[in-house]
Amino acid sequence: MATQPTSSTAESAVGDDLVQAALRASRALGKDVADVPVIAIAREAGVSRSTLIRRLGGTRAALDASVRAAGVDPGGQAPVRTRALDAAAALIDASGLAAATLEAIAIQAQCSVNTLYTTFGGRDELLRALFERHSPLLAIEDFFQNDGDHDDLPTTVRALYRLITDTLTREPRVAAALLAEALARPHSPAIQNLLGRNAPRLLASLGAWLTTEIAAGQIRDDVALPLLIQQLIAPIAVHMLIRPGVPALPGLDLPDLDTVCDTFADTFIRAVSPTPARKKTR
Repeated sequence: MATQPTSSTAESAVGDDLVQAALRASRALGKDVADVPVIAIAREAGVSRSTLIRRLGGTRAALDASVRAAGVDPGGQAPVRTRALDAAAALIDASGLAAATLEAIAIQAQCSVNTLYTTFGGRDELLRALFERHSPLLAIEDFFQNDGDHDDLPTTVRALYRLITDTLTREPRVAAALLAEALARPHSPAIQNLLGRNAPRLLASLGAWLTTEIAAGQIRDDVALPLLIQQLIAPIAVHMLIRPGVPALPGLDLPDLDTVCDTFADTFIRAVSPTPARKKTR
């Protein structure tokens, strides 16, 4: 079991508050840090699960490294769930969604297919957990629930776009691969399963904020909410999907991501802002 280090904590990518929260949770549960559930660490740190995952960059590896740097062995082999999700992410990043069969995941995660069924219930449930870990959805939900005031429309849109680009550039590029799969095979059972589960959550977070902006007169009210969400998300998502494949040709240099976010944000705001003529007809 992990114990409190007596030496000073080494500098690391993860804040000392999270390291200490992990150590407290480890002592309370009588488990190695590596075996402590994320939600238990989040409770000890006084943050939401989604905030903790975002601060860890979507993976526990940084936390384990920081605990080790603090002089404590995080211990334990990574749980089957973690190994399986890591394996699925690597397969999808390298070869697309079709490569992430349960058999291939089991081989890479060094477990049996039966163990995967016991842990997740099936491939669809595993993919749901993988999407939860790597998609921007958790970060978007956390952004609108916990990240302060969103009354300023331009500032909020720019911050949202930077959040999305940060998520979609993170390795392994699972979210981008799933987006490509959704565009190529929108009716596949795996994609339909993911959309059916996560579209309502996106509507609840983005939709609620957009509805508030419409009521405040900041956004035009003659566009259906699903189309408004698409108008907000699609340009930046498609750009991030094709950006890595754009060849380095003269005259085809892409701007940096901050400029991309600013440009798409300005375009969205101009497109949805009520015009004076439209305001007069209300």
